[in-house]
Amino acid sequence: MTAKLKNAIYKDEIKAREHLEKLRWPDGAYCPRCGGFEVTKLGGKAADLGQYNCRDCRKKFTVTVGTVFERSHIPLTTWLMGFQLMSSSKKGMSAHQLHRLLGITYKSAWFMAHRIREAMAPKKGSQTPMGGKGKVVEADETYQGKTKEIRTVSADGRVKYKAKGRGGANKRTVISLVERGGSARTFHVANATFAKVEQIISENVHRESRLHTDESRLYSVSKVPTMVAEHETVRHTADEYVRGDVYSNTVEGYFSIFKRGIRGVYQHCSEKHLHRYLSEFDFRYSNRIALGIDDTQRAN
Repeated sequence: MTAKLKNAIYKDEIKAREHLEKLRWPDGAYCPRCGGFEVTKLGGKAADLGQYNCRDCRKKFTVTVGTVFERSHIPLTTWLMGFQLMSSSKKGMSAHQLHRLLGITYKSAWFMAHRIREAMAPKKGSQTPMGGKGKVVEADETYQGKTKEIRTVSADGRVKYKAKGRGGANKRTVISLVERGGSARTFHVANATFAKVEQIISENVHRESRLHTDESRLYSVSKVPTMVAEHETVRHTADEYVRGDVYSNTVEGYFSIFKRGIRGVYQHCSEKHLHRYLSEFDFRYSNRIALGIDDTQRAN
């Protein structure tokens, strides 16, 4: 990690911009507004700012237009360092840690972190069904945090959150699908109902997949078994966790990483932003070293 952070793209603003241009425009620059390829790179001081002029729409642009970097006053070198840190930290990196490491305000670090999470989220409609013939998809649900909390500020200025109500009924519901040896997709839902689980399975799992779950009625009593080639379960209540190649340990391992990140790094995650944090953990898991993707490739 230390050697990678000595790269010139984290120190020189021009090098950082050139690096982004290579990533975004491997086949040459084009206008992000109209899509035209008839562009000219401007000279003089404009060259240092990476400005181009489009002959079609006659507007100026840089590589940051139409990206999470647009209209930000944070240097690109700092942005790239933030991407590297959040992409290589398995359990996440808090805005306070980014604030200390990057030398920017906490407000800027929080803004940056959420924009990076937005970049980590998949484009709507870009994902194909998980699994396939002979492949295994594991599904499970977990409960995190509290849906109702009372925010109080003590005399010394400390903010505290106290749960309102008890039990699982007051927790946030998270449903996750993990393709064994592949990617993960996680969903925050208001309630884990038959209809919601059926919708998630229908939209995200290939019909020829094998689905492995625990004995939850959400999967066994619903229409889920008819939506896949084969549905197999393990009975955790009977201390059965593995039967041949039937288990849900992979998805439970994913939940372990997610919960350690939320409890140990982010500590307090509001329900309003929970889906953004889920996108972050999904992205790192789906682009992990076991799949041949290292920290730098993940950041890029």
